[in-house]
Amino acid sequence: MRILTLTKDTKNDLLESLLKRSPNHYGEFEGRVNEIIANVKENRDKAVFEYTKKFDGVDVDADSVLVTDAEIEEAYTMVDEKLLNVIRKSLVNIKKYHEKQLQNSWFTSEDGIILGQKVTALETVGVYVPGGKAVYPSSVLMNVIPAKVAGVDNIIMCTPPGKDGKVNPNTLVAAHEAGADIIYKVGGAQAIAALAYGTESIPKV
Repeated sequence: MRILTLTKDTKNDLLESLLKRSPNHYGEFEGRVNEIIANVKENRDKAVFEYTKKFDGVDVDADSVLVTDAEIEEAYTMVDEKLLNVIRKSLVNIKKYHEKQLQNSWFTSEDGIILGQKVTALETVGVYVPGGKAVYPSSVLMNVIPAKVAGVDNIIMCTPPGKDGKVNPNTLVAAHEAGADIIYKVGGAQAIAALAYGTESIPKV
């Protein structure tokens, strides 16, 4: 374990690092992100696959971008049984919590006038789950389950692949347990753009 001694210089470095994360510095990334979004909107699959190669170091195409049933089955053989039990227990708890937030449709009649509110879930939603060095199955559960509880018919998930071209097995198992309908091996701003505008392979949500 490395111990950092706080001096005037290290304090300044620490403050500078923290300030770089603030919204005040988001502008320097905005141009790059807008360029990715515009490229995906115009070139669709081609742009998404090129960015996946550039940022994740993985070659994907229309035949391999979708996570298959076989890959999900393989993931179950690689996940620790204790983690699977934790995922299933968490799933139940998160589901119970969000069920209490459900809003119901209601109608009433007063003096011949019908009043009411109809609550309807979105038909299709996109869920983005970060990948990279850290993997958080909890992010999957806390994104997919509320949509499922709300009554969303189609839940499309995007998450970046590892260097081996596969999605982390913990992420896949959590997604399957939570009820994600389709999973794509795409990350970053290009995944968000693909979900927003749709491509030949990834449906618009």
